[in-house]
Amino acid sequence: MAGTRPRLLLSAFLMNTPSHILGGQWRHPEAQQHRFHELSLWTDLARQLEDAKFDAMFFADVVGLYGNHDGGWASLVRKGMQIPAHDPLVLCSALAASTREIGLAMTSSVIQSDPFQLARQLSTLDHLTGGRVAWNIVTSVLENSHRNFGADGLTAHDDRYEWAEEYVEAAYKLWEGSWEGSAVLADKASGIYADPAKVNKIHHRGARYSIEGPHLATPSPQRTPFLFQAGSSTRGRRFAAANAEATFLFAPHTEYVHKQATAIRALEAEAGRTPGDVKIFAGLSFVVGSTEAEVRRKEAEYDEYLDLHAIIAHIGGGIGADLGGLPLDTPLGEVSTEGARGVLEAAIASVPGGKPTIGDLARYRAKAQQIAGTPEQIVDELQRWQDAGIDGVNVMNQVLPGSYTDFIEGVLPELCRRGLAQTEYRPGTLREKVFGRGPLLEPSHQAARFRGAFSVHSAAATERPQAKAGTAPTS
Repeated sequence: MAGTRPRLLLSAFLMNTPSHILGGQWRHPEAQQHRFHELSLWTDLARQLEDAKFDAMFFADVVGLYGNHDGGWASLVRKGMQIPAHDPLVLCSALAASTREIGLAMTSSVIQSDPFQLARQLSTLDHLTGGRVAWNIVTSVLENSHRNFGADGLTAHDDRYEWAEEYVEAAYKLWEGSWEGSAVLADKASGIYADPAKVNKIHHRGARYSIEGPHLATPSPQRTPFLFQAGSSTRGRRFAAANAEATFLFAPHTEYVHKQATAIRALEAEAGRTPGDVKIFAGLSFVVGSTEAEVRRKEAEYDEYLDLHAIIAHIGGGIGADLGGLPLDTPLGEVSTEGARGVLEAAIASVPGGKPTIGDLARYRAKAQQIAGTPEQIVDELQRWQDAGIDGVNVMNQVLPGSYTDFIEGVLPELCRRGLAQTEYRPGTLREKVFGRGPLLEPSHQAARFRGAFSVHSAAATERPQAKAGTAPTS
């Protein structure tokens, strides 16, 4: 019966690249992701998703190569495996002008931009979109990414999260504490644009950053953008529970979701937040057909273009092992890797059946997060995932825009019939649309402690005395 369950949040999982997660599908005759550099591909898709009342377009990103595959990185370029990859923030700036309601979530790593610069960019875009911007906070697991920004190699896992903790704290100070709510006057009669007594420098001093401030952007509709985070380690989950408003899981099955959701809810409470303040999204792809025969035909067609070696390159880059050049029937237990053996063992354990091969792992990764069936069968399965603890789905694609067309025309009507999808947007910012509360972060979020924290450092408090007539100002 409609209305007996909360609705599922829906976001489109995208990347400004020809080959994202399901490698090889860009070769499909109907696929248009080879046109990723054309603005019209994205504006048309944005309007389609907005008409369907999707909550957000979520843009993943990397700032480096997925390690080596088959002895080097040339095969990544040949396959288009997240290279080329264009900047999602620039793309979202363009999409802001062609959308009115849908959220625009972009990934930016702490390694790639100073928090002062990113805070200014996201505040600007939050203004221009009327408060529809989200930031996916990542620390970058790829060694080449760190080398692209001056490091000798990959920063240690826990050190990356210490880095992220300082990064978000500095950004929160700028967004939440620099400008007080009544600072802007824009009074033409008096000639006063803003009250300097209510504009504050933040004087941040930390292990990595020294930022005086003030924030150069006025408070945007959300002040702090809506916050995503996708860490799956114990440290990553703890960071998400303290900072994120939504966390994104690559979930192979509902048992994994339930385990992760239970851990996140407990960590929310530890962080002083209310369970449910972090929305849990699962990444899932769909094969939709009006009959089971049509579903099987579509599955076979997608399988024809699936590049298992591209998926293996993606997996290998994440665990720091070159799995290229090995036959697909190579047992994973025979693969050796330096420094990431635990991750590899976890990957082996994730594949059912025991003693999986490299090919088994690639096929499992492609299929485990795929739901195939008629609309009724798919929604039945989504309810199982919802019961396991998800609040939303990050809808992965095989082809653009066809995967979303299939979902919108096939699955969405059944979701709406059961009351599991919105038919209209709530008014207001992305945060208001998702949570049904005000535009700002809730008071229990750690960023809220910076509201009003810097008034003693305001321009009025530190302003130099005016020089008297006839005297030279001091330098």
